[in-house]
This record gives sequence, C-alpha cells and structure tokens, in this order.
Amino acid sequence: MSKKVINQNANYDSELLNSIDSNFIFDENPINRLKNASSNLKKRNEVDEIDKEKALNELKLQINSIIDCELKDNSKKIVLGDGNINSPIMLVGEAPGIEEDSAGLTFMGEVGDLLKKMLNAINIKKENIYSTYAVNFRPPEDRKPSSKEIKRYSQFLQKQISIIKPKLIILMGSTAMKSLTGLNSKISIERGRWKEVIVQNTTYNIIITFNPSYLLRATENKKYSWEDLKKIKQKIIDLKIII
Repeated sequence: MSKKVINQNANYDSELLNSIDSNFIFDENPINRLKNASSNLKKRNEVDEIDKEKALNELKLQINSIIDCELKDNSKKIVLGDGNINSPIMLVGEAPGIEEDSAGLTFMGEVGDLLKKMLNAINIKKENIYSTYAVNFRPPEDRKPSSKEIKRYSQFLQKQISIIKPKLIILMGSTAMKSLTGLNSKISIERGRWKEVIVQNTTYNIIITFNPSYLLRATENKKYSWEDLKKIKQKIIDLKIII
C-alpha cells in the first residue's frame, strides 16, 4: 500500500489567506510587463504635457504683464505659439501680422498658406510642429521690431524653447535669427547652415532661413528656401526624428 502524500502547508495557506480577508485572484497567464511599461510611459507623457501647458500658460501671463511696451499697447492679442507642444521641431517666425494679431495664432492668411506648402514639400504638416514668434505682439503698421524690442522679448523665447525642448529649431527671418543667436549679419549669408545654440545649459540644433512673408515679396529667393528645406529634411532623417 502506498502512502498518500499530504501537503501539510495547504491548510495553513488557506487559513492564512482567509484570516487576512484577501480578495486575491490567481491567474496562470504570464504578466504582460511590456504593456505595463507602455502604460507607465503614456502616463509620464501625459504628465509632461500637463506640465508644459501649465508652464506655457504661466509664460503667457508673464509676457502679458509687461508694461511700457509699444508693441503690446498697439496689439489686440498676444501670440504665444500653437501646434504640437510635444513636437521635436520648433519654428520661430519674426512677429505677428494683422491676421495673426486678430486670431491670436501663428502664420495666417497668405503667409500661412505658403508656409504650409513649404512644409508639405518635405512631408511635414504645420499642426505637427510647434510655431511661435521672436516677438509676441504685432509691431505697429507691421514695422520691423527694434533691437531693443528683440532683446526684451528674447528672454521669453528662450523660456519657451526650454519648455518645448525641441530636437531642432527653424529660425525664419532676421528678427528670429537675431533674437536667438545675436547675429547682426545678413540672413542671406547665415541661411542654410546648421548651427548650435545653448539655451539654459541645453544645446539645440538651429537653421536659419527666409521668412514666408519675405518670400511673398521676393519670390526669386524661393529657390534658396527649397535648398534649406532639403537640409532640414536630411537633418530629420539623420536624427531619426518622427514627425
């Protein structure tokens, strides 16, 4: 006769689980740790987006609180920026025009249509990038911002860059170039070459090109912008950016 092997711990285990009033559910299926990791990453991204939105709202209030500014005093709305705040690409224009001032959005009307065509040429949709301006209020009669105004607003641009944290920055126009790099040379000399700038201890890849509003007036320079766009496309490939 063979003895029946008794699991002496069985009753003890059962009594222990009952004593702590457990609601455990045992499943023989393996835990999908990859799914859990993906879920945690999604939560972190959602938190990052909330933090960015909060920081941008605070920056907007800060810019709106400045005093003794002809740009602000003669504008209808502040134009901080729009688009995808998590985008790896940030585009900086010069200053809002009359249509942007009315809508509170970047690159409207003919200028916006041309910009979209330029971006579409390298398979980028405007809504997938983040767009802003070197100066956040429309200059009276669309004049060029003064050096003093550019310097005053450059601190806000740098803060915005630190919030967005893009992989690369496209500077469109001499005002945007001067605001972030301090360069006073002609844009025709500086355009089309990748440079690096340091903003709050972080290095960013930048490229300078013509502003769409300028290209509407000087259509002969569109060929140079196309060369710049091809370089931007290649940089996106080199950095393995998904946009």
